[in-house]
Amino acid sequence: MRALAVPTLAALVLVGCGGAGTSASGDPPVLAAEQVFVDDPVVVPDAAGTSAVLRVTTELDMACAVVFGRDESLGGGIATDADMGGGAHTDHQAVMSGLQPDTEYFYRVQGSGSDGSLYRSGLRSFRTPPADDPEAPGRNAAVGAQVVDVSSEFSDDFRADAAVDGDLATEWSSAGDGDDASITLDLGRPVHVVGVALRSRSMSDGSSVVETFTVTVDGGRTYGPFDAGTASVVNEVEFTGQILRIDAERTSGGNTGAAEIEVIALDDE
Repeated sequence: MRALAVPTLAALVLVGCGGAGTSASGDPPVLAAEQVFVDDPVVVPDAAGTSAVLRVTTELDMACAVVFGRDESLGGGIATDADMGGGAHTDHQAVMSGLQPDTEYFYRVQGSGSDGSLYRSGLRSFRTPPADDPEAPGRNAAVGAQVVDVSSEFSDDFRADAAVDGDLATEWSSAGDGDDASITLDLGRPVHVVGVALRSRSMSDGSSVVETFTVTVDGGRTYGPFDAGTASVVNEVEFTGQILRIDAERTSGGNTGAAEIEVIALDDE
């Protein structure tokens, strides 16, 4: 996920997170995160094997992060909570992106409690699936498209162009638009579209999920509704157009938006 400002987490990473007990430098003790887990963390990789969502619930309000990598040094990156603002809460989910298919990864969950205590889990692991790589029908014309209109943006960290940057670790969030969320893209030129997908953002409480959406082409015909959700579902369609308005049609309410929008297009000769 994007790097949110959580100073205690940065400190937790930098001090190395040893076992419980006060360090020689006087830093606060680091406690076992397992003692505040309601259940073991669950890691759900995507079908392509390039990202994975970690979900865990804690007994107390915490600001959490996941440190991960291909070996026990955990040098792959840090994924922070997907919930707005990254503040302390009990239901956590974080997206680890930039993964390789069919690869074992190691990780630790670590964070700070609302009481100031620091926590770190034991070393855990998961494996990404082999790449699900069917023959692509075309290219994703939405990557790098210009956003010409949007219903709203929650903040600069959740800008509309994050929905078309090709990165699942960033996302556009509206400011509470629910079913009224919309985003309009300029593809730069008319393209022959054969598929559309909207991978929704979500909150750990189940809100903010776009379940279905419509696409209006060049201010004229509207197509859909199409299936959306937190997994990528490519819906077959056929039209030619340049300006696409994407409207949430049915949602679970709240700060709806998209982690990524795909417009599968054929490059006509």
